[in-house]
Order: sequence, then structure tokens, then C-alpha cells
Amino acid sequence: MKRQSCAFLALMIAAGPVSADVLKVSSYLPPKHTFNMAVQAWGDELSKRTDGALSVEIYPAGQLGPVNRQFDLVTSGAADAAIILHSATPGRFPMTELAGLPLSHPSAGDASAISSARLTELAPDYLAAEHAGTKILWMAVTPPLKIHLAKTDPTSLDALKGLRIRYAGEVFQQVLDKLGASPLPVPPAEVAEGLAKGIIDGAMFPFEATAAFDLGPELKYSLEPGIASATFAFVMSQATYDALSPEMQKAIDETTGPDRAAAFGADWDASEAKGRSYLTDTHKVQVVTLSAEEQTKFQELVKPIIEQQISAAAAGGAPAQAFYDAYTK
Repeated sequence: MKRQSCAFLALMIAAGPVSADVLKVSSYLPPKHTFNMAVQAWGDELSKRTDGALSVEIYPAGQLGPVNRQFDLVTSGAADAAIILHSATPGRFPMTELAGLPLSHPSAGDASAISSARLTELAPDYLAAEHAGTKILWMAVTPPLKIHLAKTDPTSLDALKGLRIRYAGEVFQQVLDKLGASPLPVPPAEVAEGLAKGIIDGAMFPFEATAAFDLGPELKYSLEPGIASATFAFVMSQATYDALSPEMQKAIDETTGPDRAAAFGADWDASEAKGRSYLTDTHKVQVVTLSAEEQTKFQELVKPIIEQQISAAAAGGAPAQAFYDAYTK
């Protein structure tokens, strides 16, 4: 929330939560990222519904803190809301990250609109404890990340053995290990150069990210189906929410939740389709679909990873298997 001075802020903290008119939103993502644009659109809708009494101000590109500090910014009161990437703090959100496991998505499909809505539906019953101190406004699940290769035809999974492939996140590293590849943690902005110089042989990204980082000129193949997804949450400080007027709370409640998650996911799916076209139409990259036999082989390879992650999430007594089953049904 905006404050006029440090002294005024100190008085407000001492007095406890009060009403706000501008919600300070922290984001580690660049200003024009799809998620930031969605949050701004939500803020504009809030402003209309409340006759300008409630709006948002986004602080993008990690201005308030790095990716692994976003959740703490909300619970500490440094921000009113933030975009959380769960994999940025390994082990902190074990239940939520089950939604990003290999080949794990609702039976209705792996589109972001479907996965994001389902995860948001399940959040109150299964994920609230992992997001204590916050109100989950909506969850988001990326389209599954694919393996993109500079030279190697991936028709057979055996072709991936020994290849140096860029990854991000523990689960993706485990998958590449199972495939016999050599996972390398290359920053996204350095992937194109790494491919061009032969430092890496491939990278794991959604299709839309290949366009964002202009990887098309360096690629010849992409592999489907997608491997696994990343999960996000847009959360708000519970203290901030509780301090708002009933009318403002109602406006927030009516503009967030599963429907909002589905709409946001649909935008992500549209960007994914454009990214695929960028590869196939603009740069003539061949998208290889694994045969049924190879897909079965892949399922067997990643099965131990799924079982291990569910067991780890359940170690403290959390209903991990129940959540996973509910998400994937």
C-alpha cells in the first residue's frame, strides 16, 4: 500500500491493519510478462468495480526482492500481494509442486487453462497450509515444458543420452538424469548463445519461451509431449485483505478464483500456440511426437520420480496422495 512517509508507515504498523486504496504487488517478472499484464488487468477491473477506491500498483523485475523472496515479502508486510514461483524455493511448497510432476495433469488435458483452474479449485482444501498468512487469489500451471534440440532428432529417447540440456528446477534435473542426459543450469538469457556455440545441445522451455528468447534460429527439433510444468500462485496478504472494507473484499472475491485462473491459463495457452508457430512456421523446426512405445517407456522412467515426490510431500502427514489423485482425475 502507498504511504506518505516512513513516520506515517510506522504509525500505521503500530495501529494495526487499516483500509487501503492501492495494493502494492511485487513481481520478479519483467514488466511486459503475461502474468504482470494479467495482474494489471485484474487491478483495472477492481478499480472499475469499486469506483476507483481500490487499485493495484505493480513493482516488476524484482524491484522489491528476488524470485525466492516473493512469498516472504507478502507475509512480512513489505508487499500486499506477489507472484510466487513455487520451484524457486525447493522444499517449501511440496504439495503444490506435485501439480508440476512429469506427465501429471488433469485427465481433461494438460492445457494451462484446465490445469490452472483445477489447481485453484483444490487450493482451499489442500494448499492453504503451505501458503499460510496469505489469501490465494489464483494458481497457475504453465503448459508443459518441452525439450528443444539444436541438432539431434529425438524420435528415440535413446538419442538424448549424453546430451547437455538446459534445465530449471529439481524435478526437471531428475527427468534429464533418468533420460541419460547431462542437465546444465544455464540462465534463460544465455541459452541462445549456448546453443550457437555448442556449449549446450538443447534446452527445456514451453514453446512460448522459445519465442521470448528467440531460440528458433538455433533449433532443428522439438519434442512432444511436454515433460512437466511449473506452478505459480498469485497471493495476497491475509492481513491486508482483512483490513479492507466488505465491499472491497467482495470485489476481490468476485474477480479471483478458478474462473480467473482459467482465463489466465487460456492466455498462456494462446501464447503457447503462437510459440509453436514461431518454431514450425517461422524457423521450420521439426516437432517430433514420441511414438506410443516411446511414451510408455518415458512413463516408466519418470514413475519413480512421481512416487518419490508424493512420498516426500506426505512425510509430515499431509494428504499428498489424495491431492495428487484429485488433481489428476
